[in-house]
Amino acid sequence: MLKKPRGSLFIVSAPSGAGKTTLCKNIVSMVPDIRFSISYTTRQQREGEINGTDYTFVSTDVFKRMADRGEFIEWAEVHGELYGTSRKMIDSFRAEGYDLILDIDTQGATQLRGKNKSGTFIFILPPSIKELKKRLKERMTDSDEVIRKRLKRATAEIKTYIDYDYVIINDNLDRALMEFESIILAERARTHNINPVWIEDMFLKQEEQ
Repeated sequence: MLKKPRGSLFIVSAPSGAGKTTLCKNIVSMVPDIRFSISYTTRQQREGEINGTDYTFVSTDVFKRMADRGEFIEWAEVHGELYGTSRKMIDSFRAEGYDLILDIDTQGATQLRGKNKSGTFIFILPPSIKELKKRLKERMTDSDEVIRKRLKRATAEIKTYIDYDYVIINDNLDRALMEFESIILAERARTHNINPVWIEDMFLKQEEQ
């Protein structure tokens, strides 16, 4: 796959509980030469999460200092906690030709679009609000009040789906992963993602010989 001069970005957003993180982590094991961007966050580490694998957990003071130094390509406050994407990590992987999946909320996606950052924007939808509420309850990580706030925010976030390039309805994990993989493979085949130097070396120079 590494025929590209620079890796592409796949920006993925969804309301909390839609299964976005599960899809992103599964697709990395399915598709070669793609990496998952690990966000920085100030929220508390949940049981089973690994620092540096699921998120990089930092204090609010550390996060704000990083933001002030311009170390985030985007950052936002979500449910009272801060989340940000490391500019250095993104540039490093892309320079090596790897594609990157950015698991970010709608605020972060809006920031990237506003900065004219090239990428493929994908929105993950749950089958219904009823199913979303069920999933949030089954996680058993939030109080009823927090779940109520998440559902209210979900309604606002879902309205932004029109700003994205693709929509995946996550009612069946296998089917959603198949659609996700298809999007990545289709985007990789776009003409502007093929390295002209590779074309020259592999085909045109050999023709001249």
